[in-house]
Amino acid sequence: MASDATRTIARFPWRAVGWGGAAALLALPFAAMQFTREVDWTGSDFAVFAAMLLAAGIPIELAVRANSSWAYRGGVALALLGAFLTVWANLAVGIVGSEDNPANILFFGALLVGLVGAIGVRAKAKGMAAAMLATAAALGVAFVIAVSAPTDEPAVSHVTEALGTGLFALLFVASAALFRKAARKA
Repeated sequence: MASDATRTIARFPWRAVGWGGAAALLALPFAAMQFTREVDWTGSDFAVFAAMLLAAGIPIELAVRANSSWAYRGGVALALLGAFLTVWANLAVGIVGSEDNPANILFFGALLVGLVGAIGVRAKAKGMAAAMLATAAALGVAFVIAVSAPTDEPAVSHVTEALGTGLFALLFVASAALFRKAARKA
């Protein structure tokens, strides 16, 4: 027999909240464009953002259906948040320098490490922990390589870039910790 907490969670419209939140995020720039010229999105900006939201939302849906472990689900959510923010920052302004800096492609390569790792371990919790740690390390390596290239940017900007990259990597480390916890309970 299910507990009261389980029945309450089952009745709560998580899917509606999640997808409604994604739709609200997509509507935010449109609303902002009505009030300021600082936000100037094109149709392709909206299409890319919608694709990013789908690329995050669909795996969360699949993880929720495939695994009842809250630690596993949290690991998926943090990994997807880290990937989402890395891609968004990289496309919007670039992680190192501007979005036109060719070194920024390295950060997409770092995310590819996690994707290939997740596929390689068939999304099993123990393997996912290792894949997320590898992704965090790959982000660090990408940053070091990217800032090693000669640039006309002041060194102070690298501090901000390092903090941003560190935040993204920390999300993957936290994801790995949750996957490790899920693996111990399995």
